[in-house]
Amino acid sequence: MTLTNDINAMPLYEAITAAESAIRSLSPLVPRVAIILGTGLGALAEQVDAHVAIDYQNIPGFPLSTVESHKGRLILGTLESVPVAVLQGRFHVYEGYSQQQITFPLRVLHRLGARTLFVSNACGGMNPIYRRGDVMIMEDHINLLGGSPLIGPNDERLGPRFPDMSEPYSKKLIALAQQAALELQHYVHRGVYVAVPGPNLETRAEYRFLRGIGADVVGMSTVPETIAAVHMGMDVLGMSIITDECFPDSLQPVSIEDVLAAAKVAEPVMTSIIRHVIRHLS
Repeated sequence: MTLTNDINAMPLYEAITAAESAIRSLSPLVPRVAIILGTGLGALAEQVDAHVAIDYQNIPGFPLSTVESHKGRLILGTLESVPVAVLQGRFHVYEGYSQQQITFPLRVLHRLGARTLFVSNACGGMNPIYRRGDVMIMEDHINLLGGSPLIGPNDERLGPRFPDMSEPYSKKLIALAQQAALELQHYVHRGVYVAVPGPNLETRAEYRFLRGIGADVVGMSTVPETIAAVHMGMDVLGMSIITDECFPDSLQPVSIEDVLAAAKVAEPVMTSIIRHVIRHLS
């Protein structure tokens, strides 16, 4: 598999090695957990006891984040005394990146040592019991992005040709997150996330379709990273913040400002659950 972006064009394994070397030259920390922060969800990075913060533009092969609220930094440090690597800003198909490019930073974090992934996103709620500002633990997903980060030649050093996806989100981590929510007295949902390309939001008919095929929320990210993580044998916990209510019969226009405001209100709930789970990792 070949990684091609604005910075270089080389086989994926070699590109990962080059990025790893660049990061290692700045920090010897070996992260146990990788954290990907979605739209409006960057505040957790400020709670990390940072050893180093590296702009994506200074890491070979990393794409550049173009989305509002995605700062574009890799932070290496500790959270709840656990070594972590935090991607403060992610990448999307609608920015023009391939799914191989989108997942490249995660592959580098795995090479650095991360074996658990916490991934977050902002999304639209389609389940009628969900409300703006609610938090959902992802128990499954539907991929409507029109591709996969695994398309192309497979490098067995990275993972198997046909990874099993019967448990993309770790049941153990879901149980820990639910227990954390209970102990912290946070109400959370469990449900199915569907990923679409974007960047436009959906029509009323599309929301009806997506709900009809079994999705509770809809977003434009997360699935490529989860697939790549499973490919590499990582355990994944996914969490979504519902930033708008996507009910076809009462649909209202939504702006990015609305999305960021809702994420800001709900983010402390998600953050406290993630910190609790990290603290209780065996």
